[in-house]
Amino acid sequence: SAGDLAELAAALAGFDGCELKLGAASCDFADGNPEARVMIVGEGPGAEEDRQGLPFVGPAGQMLDRMFAAIGLSRSSPDPASALYITNTVPWRPPGNRDPAPEELALLRPFLLRHIELAQPQVLVLMGNVACSALLGQRGILKLRGTWAEVQGIPALPMLHPAYLLRTPAAKREAWADLLSLKARLRG
Repeated sequence: SAGDLAELAAALAGFDGCELKLGAASCDFADGNPEARVMIVGEGPGAEEDRQGLPFVGPAGQMLDRMFAAIGLSRSSPDPASALYITNTVPWRPPGNRDPAPEELALLRPFLLRHIELAQPQVLVLMGNVACSALLGQRGILKLRGTWAEVQGIPALPMLHPAYLLRTPAAKREAWADLLSLKARLRG
């Protein structure tokens, strides 16, 4: 029932129905420009994200910033046309950096869907298996990546998570192809 992003952030911070919150240091709501054309949905906060209270600020976040800078997009851009808005499927760090459980994703999915509704992006980027599972109901990012889908009527592009690219540098070629596809979609 949140009427804007500030109300949604407050509702999420005050939500005590998910045990992930008990072990987390912070609630990582979002980062970037909420008016951006592109909204990135990641998996969940890692240790550095939990410390800083922002999504994608650790090594994977630095990789993400470099990736999107290569096509002219940045979380710090004040111009919605070149900005990014970033959130995760869950706002609290799962213990031991494990993937969020299906029950946790289902419990927090209404918050994520409302977040997307309120931000009104033109394009969604789903980073990794967890984001695809939460929003598309599918896993298998190596097969899903690069194939446009739809979430709540919004074009959605599954992409390899930057953490995967740090572990598997040879996959950067596929990530570059996906970034070019995103760039073409934004131009069209």
